[in-house]
Amino acid sequence: MVSGGTSGIGLAIARGFAALGATVLATGSSEDKIAGLRREGGIAGLTFRSLDVRDRAAVQAVVGGLDALDVLVNAAGIARPHREFEEDTFLEVMDVNLNAAMRLAMAARPLLARRGGSILNFASMLSYVADAAVPAYGASKTGILGLTRHLAHAFGPEGIRVNAISPGYHRTDMTRELWEDPGAAAKIEAKTAVRRWGTTEDLVGTALFLASPAAAYVTGADLPVDGGYVVSGF
Repeated sequence: MVSGGTSGIGLAIARGFAALGATVLATGSSEDKIAGLRREGGIAGLTFRSLDVRDRAAVQAVVGGLDALDVLVNAAGIARPHREFEEDTFLEVMDVNLNAAMRLAMAARPLLARRGGSILNFASMLSYVADAAVPAYGASKTGILGLTRHLAHAFGPEGIRVNAISPGYHRTDMTRELWEDPGAAAKIEAKTAVRRWGTTEDLVGTALFLASPAAAYVTGADLPVDGGYVVSGF
């Protein structure tokens, strides 16, 4: 199950799992996006469903309707640049980005325990560095790292692993304003070790690894996939 799986990073992850033969439920909040994806068709085993991750009853209903679950990917996320200093907006971003990850993890816990499954949370490079325009986004993604570590220990005795991925600058709708601006895009490329923007596909292999038996002894970890941006010295 992939929350935030109807666009951007979440959709790429959902398609990546399905391409390897997994049965994937990708959820999102936009009925229009879901309708469009259903019309497109595509990969076998991938289905889409509407879910407001802020709604505990809805989360329980969707997860409770599953027969089994091996992997939960918490990819739902929003950012509201400059508006996050308003309390209502700050709380909305925190609820979608952080609280919902806990909400889904708790709902999925019994199913994951039966299968020795895993949870993959999406943090961000802003878990490590600051952007003055998005205090709620940065706080929520920093919180994801703490949540990942604590749940790894809380769920570990049940055979559930919990890890995180911290993306950098990837070309998504959320970062469109930056990568469509030649000057801003060039500055980001110059600070990235591999001298390019990331794509959503750059995150798929990392997600598959962390969810696979190859990572059987990896839990409570965060794996940055940012092209070396955060460790840049300039």
